[in-house]
Amino acid sequence: MSVDREGGRPGDGQAPAGVPVGARAAEGVPAAPQTKGEGPVASLDAGAGSAAAPGRRDEPAPVGAEPEPLIFAYSRPGRGGVRWPAPDVPVRPVEERVPAELLRRDPPALPEVAEVDLVRHYTRLSQMNHAVDTGFYPLGSCTMKYNPKVNERVAALPGFADLHPYVPDELAQGALRLMYDLERALCEIGGMARATLQPAAGAHGELTGILLIRAYHRSRGQGHRYKVIVPDSAHGTNPATAAMAGYKVVEVPSDARGGVDLKALEAVLDEDVAALMLTNPNTLGLFDENIHRIAEMVHAAGGLLYYDGANANAILGISRPGDMGFDVVHFNLHKTFSTPHGGGGPGAGPVGVKEELVPFLPAPLVERDPATGRFYLDHDRPQAIGRMRSFYGNFAVLVRAYAYIRALGAEGLRRVSEDAVLNANYVMRQLAGLYRLPYDRTCMHEFVLSASNLRERTGIRALDVAKRLLDFGIHPPTIYFPLIVEEALMIEPTETESKETLDRFVAVMRRIAREAEEEPDVVRQAPHTTPVGRLDEALAARRPVLRWRPDGEG
Repeated sequence: MSVDREGGRPGDGQAPAGVPVGARAAEGVPAAPQTKGEGPVASLDAGAGSAAAPGRRDEPAPVGAEPEPLIFAYSRPGRGGVRWPAPDVPVRPVEERVPAELLRRDPPALPEVAEVDLVRHYTRLSQMNHAVDTGFYPLGSCTMKYNPKVNERVAALPGFADLHPYVPDELAQGALRLMYDLERALCEIGGMARATLQPAAGAHGELTGILLIRAYHRSRGQGHRYKVIVPDSAHGTNPATAAMAGYKVVEVPSDARGGVDLKALEAVLDEDVAALMLTNPNTLGLFDENIHRIAEMVHAAGGLLYYDGANANAILGISRPGDMGFDVVHFNLHKTFSTPHGGGGPGAGPVGVKEELVPFLPAPLVERDPATGRFYLDHDRPQAIGRMRSFYGNFAVLVRAYAYIRALGAEGLRRVSEDAVLNANYVMRQLAGLYRLPYDRTCMHEFVLSASNLRERTGIRALDVAKRLLDFGIHPPTIYFPLIVEEALMIEPTETESKETLDRFVAVMRRIAREAEEEPDVVRQAPHTTPVGRLDEALAARRPVLRWRPDGEG
């Protein structure tokens, strides 16, 4: 019998750490540790299973019995943690520098707290968050792989971290060489001619790519093309990007095997089509077997192919978008190349193009003088679509991705994709009998299950399954996407997870399926062990509270 991480044995009456109160452990599977920070950590909602004994209102509450308050609750007049130095320049009254109508009547109600209270408060909040460094994160189409810490050390080197973006080229040769080499590595991986490193995110890369396609068509006197085709399994940013660039979005359905329906595609291809935006493998985790035929059809109609690189973690060193027939490709460095992401950034979405579109790439590009070997920023690009971002992109993210690529090399990158595909297929086959598998074929780096069979028999939905996973220290997969799968659960294990982690996830998913049949309320009312319980998501969407107001304000 296996031993869990805390030394207890499943089945001996001791609930392993990470198993919800009153729930039995998955036989033979280690449980994830559950930790709570000190101090007034947020509690469960009423009925969420708190074991804390009730106390009087004027008595201190046990840890976990009441929510962590806002930082304003720690504020006391005159308290602070910063001592400002005396100014070393002449000081003029603010009234002499700011018009009277722009001056506040009262000072802002900012919190006044000591440094120790500030640090403890935000540390407790951070301990409530789920992260790649704390647990399994199978969020489909997001590639939440582990981020090697050596990449952080490289990005923090003073020569990179302290470099001002306006420093002359002569004093930035190391940084320029890194950008030059990274561009060429990405082009080799993607089968492209040149690339811009400016875009700060995947969606930003999409917009850059579509604007490049528009510039290309206009340069050929074909600015009349106003349609962009997207499949029904596309990421939502694809149609949003096309619409933002002024194009009409035309949707094509998927066929029975999850790829683009060729007959439907043929029916919408005409002289007004500018591009087809495609993810391959797509959001179903399936490689489109007809990609070469699709490329031929789009090109024959005068359109271009745009590659959404969100799922490139499946193809590194195995296949290249350029060889498939794509003309433009964006990479998510914060997914495929293991730079941290989440919480809104930071990100990077470099865009590569075939030779015909190189003139339109945003300025500047990093070039190398063949005579001297010196690197420089080339601003002389008269056909460029213009800048897409201030300076030259999220440079620290570029450094991390460069370190990742150099550390792995060509063979290592191929192994990344091979292991990602292997892990996804392993988990998919383990769960296919308990959850509906809408497309029963070999997947790539991710796959989509459906909880529709549970809903039909028990009323348990994909949302309930996702909430229950939180009780086991597992971040939920992407749910209800792609939209073409009812009660979708999109699962992406990534290559960085061990077999033990995958086995535990499978055991938890099996347990949830059993609970749906035998104890549906346990799943329906989940989560039970998180700082807050099931939230009223409809109310939060309709009446969000986005700011703190002092007592007495409406």
